[in-house]
Amino acid sequence: MSEIGEAIGTAVEGGLLARIVGGARGGHVTDKDGNPLEKGHFAEGTCLNCGTELTGAHCHACGQKAHLHRTIGAFMHDLMHGALHLDGKIWRTLPLLAFKPGQLTRRYIDGERMRFVSPMALFLFSVFLMFAVFQIVGLTAPTEIKPNVDPEKTLNMVREGASEQRERIQERLDALPADSPERAELEAKLADADEGLEGIEQVEKFTLDKSGTVNFNLTGIEALDEGLIKKWKENPSLMLYKLQASAYKFSWLLIPLSIPFVWLLFAWKRRFKAYDHAIFVTYSLAFMSLLFIALSVLATAGIGGGWVFLALLVIPPVHIYKQLRGTYELSRFSAFWRMAVLCTIIVLVVVLLFLWLLVLLGAF
Repeated sequence: MSEIGEAIGTAVEGGLLARIVGGARGGHVTDKDGNPLEKGHFAEGTCLNCGTELTGAHCHACGQKAHLHRTIGAFMHDLMHGALHLDGKIWRTLPLLAFKPGQLTRRYIDGERMRFVSPMALFLFSVFLMFAVFQIVGLTAPTEIKPNVDPEKTLNMVREGASEQRERIQERLDALPADSPERAELEAKLADADEGLEGIEQVEKFTLDKSGTVNFNLTGIEALDEGLIKKWKENPSLMLYKLQASAYKFSWLLIPLSIPFVWLLFAWKRRFKAYDHAIFVTYSLAFMSLLFIALSVLATAGIGGGWVFLALLVIPPVHIYKQLRGTYELSRFSAFWRMAVLCTIIVLVVVLLFLWLLVLLGAF
C-alpha cells in the first residue's frame, strides 16, 4: 500500500513544482503561431479545435474548453483526472453508491449525468483498482501447485484398512459362542464392512489419472475439452494465473450476462427498459468491486477473518435490496424477493456462464 501512497505523493509534488515552474515563465511566451500565453494559458478568442468564436468557458460548437493549459501542472491534473476521476463527481458519487445506491441509480437514469461518475467509468476503474490491490496484498493465484496424490495408492491404502477391519470383526465373531447376544451386533458390522469393500471395488471402475483428475466434458466440444484438461494437468499454476488475468480482462462481460436476468425480474413492468437494468447492474458491480477492495485491505491489516466473512454475507444483499427498492421504486416485499432471487440464483448462474465463456473464448 505504501507504493501507491508514494506514487500519489510524487505526482502531487510534481504538480505543485510544475505550477511554480510554469508560473515563472510570465506572459512573454508565445506558441508557434505567435499567440500569447499568459502564465501557460492560451489567450485565444476562437476555439483552437474548430475555429468557432468563443462566448463562454466552453466552445458551444464542439464542447472543448475555451482555455487550454500548457503547463506540466495542468498535464498532471489531466493525468490524475483521467486515471482516477479525482474530481467533484466521484465525491458526489461514492457516498450515494455506498449508502443510497437506489437514489444514485434512479437519478442517473432520469438524466442527472453530469453530477455523477458514469457507471461504466466507475466499473472499469473499480475493477482495475481491485486487481491492483489484490496484487499488492497478495490475493493472487498460487505460483506453484504440485499435485502429489496418487489415486491408485490411496485406493489401495483404503482397501487394506477396510480388509483389516473386516478380519478383526470376523475374528471376534468366530470367538463368540453360538448363543452369545453380541453376535447380532458383530454380524451387522461384518455386513457393513463387506458393503464398504464392494464400494471400493466400484470406485476402481472410475477413470482416474495420477493427478486425481476426473475426465469430463466442460464445453461439450471434445477438442477444446481435451486441450483444456491437458493444460490443467501439465501446469495448473499457470492456468490459475491465466484464469485470474482473463477474469480481469473480460470482466465487462458480467454486464451483458446479467442484464437479461434482471430484465426477467421486471418482465411484466413495461416502464423499465434494458437501459435501466444496464445502469443498475453496472453500478452494482462497481460497488461490489470496491467492497472487495475494502475488505481485502481490512483483512490484510489484521481485522478478524470472521468479521470479513460476515461482511461478505451481509453487505451485498443489503446493498442490492436498497438499490432495487430505490431504482425501481418497489415495496419492501417486492425488493426483498427480487434480492433473494438475485443473490441465490442469478449470481451463481452468471458466474458459471462467465467462466464457461472464458473457456469458449480460449482465455485460459
